[in-house]
Amino acid sequence: MGDAHRLCDLHILGGLVNGLRALLVCLVLACAAVVSPTAPVPRAAAATPGWSALPVPAAASPVTVKDLAARGPREAWATGYEGEFTGMKPLLYRWDGAKWSRDTTFPGAGGPGWLGEVQFVGDEVWILHNRDGEGEILRRSAAGEWSAVPLPQTLWVYQDFTAVPGGAWVVGEDSTGLKVLHYDGSRWTTESTPDDVLFLMGVTARTSTDVWAWASTRTGERTVLRHDGTGWRYADVPLPPNSNVHTILPERSGRVTIGGSQYTDGVARTYLTTWNGRAWRTTYPPLGDTYTEDMVRGPDGALWVQMRSDRAFQSKYARVDGPRTTFTRGPERTNAIDVKPQALARAGSTLLSIGTVEIYGSKPNLMSERLGG
Repeated sequence: MGDAHRLCDLHILGGLVNGLRALLVCLVLACAAVVSPTAPVPRAAAATPGWSALPVPAAASPVTVKDLAARGPREAWATGYEGEFTGMKPLLYRWDGAKWSRDTTFPGAGGPGWLGEVQFVGDEVWILHNRDGEGEILRRSAAGEWSAVPLPQTLWVYQDFTAVPGGAWVVGEDSTGLKVLHYDGSRWTTESTPDDVLFLMGVTARTSTDVWAWASTRTGERTVLRHDGTGWRYADVPLPPNSNVHTILPERSGRVTIGGSQYTDGVARTYLTTWNGRAWRTTYPPLGDTYTEDMVRGPDGALWVQMRSDRAFQSKYARVDGPRTTFTRGPERTNAIDVKPQALARAGSTLLSIGTVEIYGSKPNLMSERLGG
């Protein structure tokens, strides 16, 4: 019996030793897999992209940016004017996906005037041009050749411009009051608005039969008009009382977003009124009195708008996604005392902004920033 017990103990001990040896081998193999150069390494979580600074060729200060529009990630155009105190001269810059460059090949590039809104019509680029008081539409073909379409009359004020395949509109005033000029691709006509509309402050189009304008009536109220291809009519939008309109953003999906300010006891707060296909709904995101003229729908589906920054050396942007509003900041700029983005656009999967920056000891000049890319 004693020998049998000893044999049993030896079998048990041998099993334990073999088990420990197997565990040790597993641990060695696991460590080798961790340190082996051929072993797959878990990928770290992707960092959220931030804003980066983009160099822009300088212009004669002071500089004013009027518009920024992008067809995609490799084509964007920025307009404005330079040298306000010595006589305005038009500014045109092109983004090719890698850098900004200045374009001086368009008619009237060296003369007085300014460039306004940029629109993409088919393969062409259309830009409103005030050429020493005379209005025209600059057209750039896909081959890069420029031509000009003169307006049928001179206006005292060229308020706004929009164009889509099949139609273009210029709104402004002359000595007789409000003027709405329509171009169908071959000829100009003058369109009428409801009798109590005093002037139009802006115009935008989704298609040639879906055009929107924001206006002021003779009683001082703000209202929204819509053109369906036959004429201008009230759009019956329930704007907040004591408010104005900065912009209207019609989208291909049919969604329409109106941005503006409402005044209560002399204090302004930003509102957004949105048509979702069934009804209008007004919200008040925490944006203070932010001017929403260049509000855009970003590649992430949210609304983006530049804000007045509380940091002199850094820009600020707001992202509004339904009930949630978040904020991001541009890159810090050494010795900057005023960073002021003036236009914002979606360029493919990125956001572009352009404006001015004033560095201590110098006059404001152009700056640009990009989110993503």
